[in-house]
Amino acid sequence: MSDSDFSAIPEGYRPLPEGDSTLLNDRTRSPKNEKGGNKRNTRYPDAPEPLPYPVIDNHTHLDFRDGSLNVTVQQALDAAAAVGVEGLIQVGCDVESSRFAVQAAKEYPNVLAAIAIHPNDAARLAEAGELQTAIEQIEALASEERVRAIGETGLDYFRTGEEGHQAQEDSFREHLRIAVEHGNAVQIHDRDAHSDVVRVLKDAVLPERVVFHCFSGDAELARICNDNGWYMSFSGTVTFKNSIDLQEALRLADPQLLLVETDAPFLTPHPFRGRPNASYMIPYTTRFMAEARATDLAQFCEQISQNTGAVYGEL
Repeated sequence: MSDSDFSAIPEGYRPLPEGDSTLLNDRTRSPKNEKGGNKRNTRYPDAPEPLPYPVIDNHTHLDFRDGSLNVTVQQALDAAAAVGVEGLIQVGCDVESSRFAVQAAKEYPNVLAAIAIHPNDAARLAEAGELQTAIEQIEALASEERVRAIGETGLDYFRTGEEGHQAQEDSFREHLRIAVEHGNAVQIHDRDAHSDVVRVLKDAVLPERVVFHCFSGDAELARICNDNGWYMSFSGTVTFKNSIDLQEALRLADPQLLLVETDAPFLTPHPFRGRPNASYMIPYTTRFMAEARATDLAQFCEQISQNTGAVYGEL
């Protein structure tokens, strides 16, 4: 298929006409590769074959655009539904995006909201003396009925230096408190911080449902999650050829603790790595997971759906 033929790309995921000045969301992914700086392919991949049983995207960012596209929430939902992705969890990373998540969940019956201050933002806000105010604003949103999770919260030692670690942990603990007090699940962002995330979780009063978003651990962390009943949500990273440890963790995970997500517009599954991601791409990752576990695809999808319902309730 040539780059000018977009017949297999979902409606709404096609480039804007040349000269179109449609205002894009301020949260727009860079058209360049994160490492090399070279321009990447921003053409959305073709739609996959539909799943035999519907699942839900456990973690996505509809308000974070990619490239020169302006995709509405409804277009994203329609494209996902066409391939067996019946709903999604819209995740906030700061006050503004958390408000967007709540509003989207109110307007669209197949969207639920997760709200939080991202750990990297927590460190930045703490330095500016604004973290507590932001957490208070998140807590004010937590009473909304369509909010089913507090997150993404946790620890990120990849983008934040040691000077910001304590602020991240303080914020993490506050988010856990909010989740407990409001009866919500918690979605954890854990990057290069496995041992400290586990330490905080074992030291704190926890909500009943704990989810490791974009699970990035190895077999050891999978065993810890199994032992504690913590959910593991796998993204497109599990399909990468070099993700050997992650794939081993997938095979060891308790099937009742498995979830699937996109983290769109990032972490697009193989063989489309680096290109834009969206909820309609979930079938690629789901099929890989079922094959890696030598599980019937329909049965696997049904299990994923049941797990998602156990964490977040009904759409």
